[in-house]
Amino acid sequence: MPLLSRRALLRTAAAAAVTGAAAVTALETGALPGRAGIHRTLGLTGPDGTVPDVPAGPVVSDTFASAARRTTVGYSVIYPRGQSPTAELPVVLVLHGRGGDHTSAINDLGIDRYLTAAVQAGAPPFALATVDGGQDNYWHARLTGDDPIVMLDQELLPLLAKRGLRTERYGLLGWSMGGFGALLFAARDFFQREVPVDRTAVAVGALSPALWHHFGDAAPGAFDGAGDFGDNQVLGHPDDFKNVAVRIDCGRDDPFAGAAEDLRVELRAAGGEQAGAHTAGYWRRMLPDHLRFLGGELAG
Repeated sequence: MPLLSRRALLRTAAAAAVTGAAAVTALETGALPGRAGIHRTLGLTGPDGTVPDVPAGPVVSDTFASAARRTTVGYSVIYPRGQSPTAELPVVLVLHGRGGDHTSAINDLGIDRYLTAAVQAGAPPFALATVDGGQDNYWHARLTGDDPIVMLDQELLPLLAKRGLRTERYGLLGWSMGGFGALLFAARDFFQREVPVDRTAVAVGALSPALWHHFGDAAPGAFDGAGDFGDNQVLGHPDDFKNVAVRIDCGRDDPFAGAAEDLRVELRAAGGEQAGAHTAGYWRRMLPDHLRFLGGELAG
């Protein structure tokens, strides 16, 4: 076969591979996944994670009227198999990516079964709490008056405590937009509250966090201007994380890989850079490591 034909065939195969993952990647990054698509075709982005073949535990879903978000917010509490929905477990707040909601962790990632598998593999039991943070507000206060940070701190955590969950030491987990939100909330946990409370974030896991060094590089609409970007920057503020255990993982073909690695090195965080792109398959592959990390930190 002539060389030109082989190249044409590679381009065709790459385009077909891109189609399957383009919706998630374009939504999260605003960029066409050209290199990632080609690397995926060549098997350079690693395998997709497979949801464990184990039964899920109880899931309790409900809504509450959020004054901070000025809307009705949905949430779910996910328990590992073998635990009652009234069990007094430590909890990890799970923050969804752009375009998602509180159902995304189960529907897109199968996190309910990953949680059961993690506990069956030896992780101390804990619960996960997912919540609607807004589809594209990047988990911080916006000019519209929508403030998911306050919602998490002053509404969701007290609600979870009333359910019997142990919130004095809690964790955070998020991917993409939610990875940024998890890092931001952990960084603000020690100085943002108007009234001191007996609870604190002790660990955060960030998968492919949406991070930019400069406002001009940020996704359109992610911030309300350069000042808002600066006020909600996590890069360059290592002291904000001095009491928090951090794990950051990002695929090498992810557009956020460079900034994510810079923050990981800056914080001397766990995790690293692996074969992978900005896809749900990569996040599923990394979930067992993050759940084991968070479970161990909560128990410690």
